[in-house]
Amino acid sequence: MVLHILDALAELEPAQVVIVVGHRAEWVTKTLTDRAPKHLELLFVEQPEQLGTGDAAAVGLTGLEDDDGDVLIVPGDAPLLTGATLAALVAEHRQGEAAATLLTATVPNPTGYGRVVRGRDDSVKAVVEERDATSEQRAITEVATSVYCFSTSLLTPALRRLHPSNAQGEYYLTDVVSVLYDAGYVTAAHSVADPTEVQGVNDRQQLAEAEVALRARINGAWMRRGVTMWNPEHTYIDADVELAPDVVLLPGVVLKGTTTVRAGAELGPEVLLIDSHVGERAVVRYTTGERAEIGADARVGDFVQLEIGTEVPPAAVVRSAMPTL
Repeated sequence: MVLHILDALAELEPAQVVIVVGHRAEWVTKTLTDRAPKHLELLFVEQPEQLGTGDAAAVGLTGLEDDDGDVLIVPGDAPLLTGATLAALVAEHRQGEAAATLLTATVPNPTGYGRVVRGRDDSVKAVVEERDATSEQRAITEVATSVYCFSTSLLTPALRRLHPSNAQGEYYLTDVVSVLYDAGYVTAAHSVADPTEVQGVNDRQQLAEAEVALRARINGAWMRRGVTMWNPEHTYIDADVELAPDVVLLPGVVLKGTTTVRAGAELGPEVLLIDSHVGERAVVRYTTGERAEIGADARVGDFVQLEIGTEVPPAAVVRSAMPTL
């Protein structure tokens, strides 16, 4: 999920990205270092105790090299966020000369979200977590999304004024908004057009829903680039896969890892390839393979299981030896 967020952040070309890690910190650090966009400068800082989002922000600020300018804070469980939305948030923050600008969404069922309470001049007065909200506040349908843009020089002292006087006994980053508002600073909000973009992932059901949305986004982008999909709802393409124009994908195609497919190739039905390469104009049907190299104009299938690392020469024909009864 974090890799999708890093892809979105990369579009903004930030000077630095600080990632707060906790559980399985070494594994997370290695994975993100290996797979994140190469031009991003990543720094990892560890949060030794889980004391809330306010504490995580304070830990993250220790990794910043410069306390001037603005800092964008994004949670690690919102893989549907786009670079365009983050850029719009930063632009509104700077145009309004705000101390804090939070990304909000208006949803029909706000259960589980912090409610956005408006104050003078329609500024954001506070964000109230549901467990701490009154019945009147729970009726508010504008919710916070845990995505913020802050003036760095104002965020640091505001974090020192947080108190864990809430139902969870944690330091809430949301409370920084009311601290800055009460001090007379501009506290603004930018509303996201599509609430599904800020959908968090906290369980397997939400993960599946996010994967459906990501798959539709990925497939749509490839089709706009000239890839043909007979049935996009039954075509699964990982974010790191590379497809050339004029590739044809039939139903049941699953492409994972760093798989690449060259122009004019036709895959499917029912093809699973992991970290594999398919050459130009190759045809692959009812086949599984991992780290396979399929040459240009090759014909593979039906019902072929390629051994790991198999190399199919250009123009070769590979068929399954099906037993007869």
